[in-house]
Amino acid sequence: MSSTRTSTRAPAVEAHQLIKTYPGDVTALNGMDVTVEPGTVFGLLGPNGAGKSTTVKILTTLARPDSGTATVAGHDVLRHPDRVRRAIGVVAQNSGADPTATGRENLQLQGRLYGLKGAALTERVDELLDRFSLADAAGRPVKGYSGGMRRRLDVALGLVHRPEVLFLDEPTTGLDPEARTAMWDEIGRLAGEEGLTILLTTHYLEEADRLAERIAIVDRGRVVVEGTPDSLKGELRGDAVHLELREAVGDAGRTLLRSTLVGLPGVHEVLVDGRRVSARADDGAAAMPVLLAAFERVGVGVAAATVARPSLDDVYLRYAGRRYSEADADSAEQLAVAVAGGAR
Repeated sequence: MSSTRTSTRAPAVEAHQLIKTYPGDVTALNGMDVTVEPGTVFGLLGPNGAGKSTTVKILTTLARPDSGTATVAGHDVLRHPDRVRRAIGVVAQNSGADPTATGRENLQLQGRLYGLKGAALTERVDELLDRFSLADAAGRPVKGYSGGMRRRLDVALGLVHRPEVLFLDEPTTGLDPEARTAMWDEIGRLAGEEGLTILLTTHYLEEADRLAERIAIVDRGRVVVEGTPDSLKGELRGDAVHLELREAVGDAGRTLLRSTLVGLPGVHEVLVDGRRVSARADDGAAAMPVLLAAFERVGVGVAAATVARPSLDDVYLRYAGRRYSEADADSAEQLAVAVAGGAR
């Protein structure tokens, strides 16, 4: 690997105010800003349909924004797309390997496309097969690989030409827990041992928390907050308190609950949404009996209550104004409607 990419102060990836709409007035990006420093793992975290994959398509020259600018490895994605393509590796959501070819043949073809040949190509292919534990299956057609093996091959294909920046778009979607953990370990080694710049998109909270040095939480086509996972969680004072009501409350009920709870000592950032109530508490264990008593006073029944340390789900709730699972469900529903209406 060249050491020049970690010696420069210029960002490895930089995008400003990207806007992208699809037919049917579907807004994929609404002013997306991304800056990735060299040699880091940067995570774009957001629910399905938040705009993560569209951002990657623009940064990898597979799509054009309606407006905005972007550079990758110092090259403008619109003015010099050929230079960008030589500087990057891409692992898309869907496998790009030829299922009828063997693992070795896929890697050889990828290497030839980037100008490798002879002993250099053979050495690089053997190196990647060993690194990704695919040597024993190198002579088998890819269609016989397991999901985890195919994903490891996809990453290997993205690394054949030793790129400066590696894009991983939802790299563990569809993998079983064991294969996902193995992929996490390999991504961690890539970043730690080789200093590779990695832009990772994911809708798994745990994945972003574990792998990314910095994350940008994406909602409705824009970044709502950015920072290290620990710093973002650290901004949330005290504990996260979540309660599920026996029945959903309307506007009047929400107003009553908010006015009741915000006046309690040590309780802040109250959010009431249907049957769910979330709040921050300086001391969650001490606040819970007080909260339950307050609910009883106003005649609202509580079906379940939990107290936990702040998580990225709580960060998302604070900055996006809704729970992560709800945003994921909303995005899936909106996409289904758009597809049914011919918007995509």
